[in-house]
Amino acid sequence: MRQTYERHVMPKKEFTLDDLTRILLEGAGADEDVVLDEDILDKQFGDLGYESLALLETASRIEREYGISLDDDIFTEHPTPRALIETINTALAKLISA
Repeated sequence: MRQTYERHVMPKKEFTLDDLTRILLEGAGADEDVVLDEDILDKQFGDLGYESLALLETASRIEREYGISLDDDIFTEHPTPRALIETINTALAKLISA
């Protein structure tokens, strides 16, 4: 008889710009004219070339990878990388302390 065990993964403690950049590139690629570096922190996702479908894919990837739940309007309420990163880190902190 074979036993199976649930694998419990500790959530990552911090979500960074590097994490967001990686997920954006994996899910939606990047506009050739946009450099995803520190200068994008306060730019709107639309100005960076990311439309709603790409952002939905990004949110889905973040939820799966980090084990958190994001509101459907996450990018409307948090339209810049800085605001999104802060919100995700708040959610991660709550998850870790639970």
